[in-house]
Amino acid sequence: MADESADHLSTTQAPGAVGAHAAAVRLGAITLARHGEPALSRAIRFNAPTYGDWWARYEEGGLLPGQTPPASLVATARDAGTIIASTRRRSIETATAVAGGKGFATNPLFIEAPLPPPPWPRWIRMSPKHWGFFARFWWWFFNHHAGQESRAEAEVRADQAADLLIGLAEGGQDVLLVAHGFFNTMIGLSLQKRGLKKTVDQGFKYWCVKRFERV
Repeated sequence: MADESADHLSTTQAPGAVGAHAAAVRLGAITLARHGEPALSRAIRFNAPTYGDWWARYEEGGLLPGQTPPASLVATARDAGTIIASTRRRSIETATAVAGGKGFATNPLFIEAPLPPPPWPRWIRMSPKHWGFFARFWWWFFNHHAGQESRAEAEVRADQAADLLIGLAEGGQDVLLVAHGFFNTMIGLSLQKRGLKKTVDQGFKYWCVKRFERV
């Protein structure tokens, strides 16, 4: 069951606020899981403006029915002291599927980084997969954000997310975040900057995880 308010997770530490004392504290493992497969079909080709509309529907949609979460992810959720999901429906439904009735919090800090399509001619038509690649490339390398969150702003948010997760893992409890592929990667980079080591990396597919520990 999701704690929609998640008030106890709403205050994050400033980037870099995890001090030297944290190194002496036993830190639980932090697992970043990508959500399950969304219901919105990718078997389509369209131009850039239509991709923008498609992405907006993707952001609001839930999971494709009939999926079974990996047993290893269910076990990670069972052993976690804290489970958090982003506020997107696909993240909440994934957390519900793996939590086995255990309560979890939601927090908008962990939503996906935006994917505004590049301003290309309307005659260019591609699949959502290819639009996603080029949109992310333009966002990351050319700062194309179309008035949405920029790369620099997302990097600040990823640092805040990493500090929050580390704070929750202090004292030894494991933490599971159920969120989104690219922003999870950004959080992972922030965790590594803070001295954690990536000990598990299952890639970027749906339901896959990356685990970080202080070793």
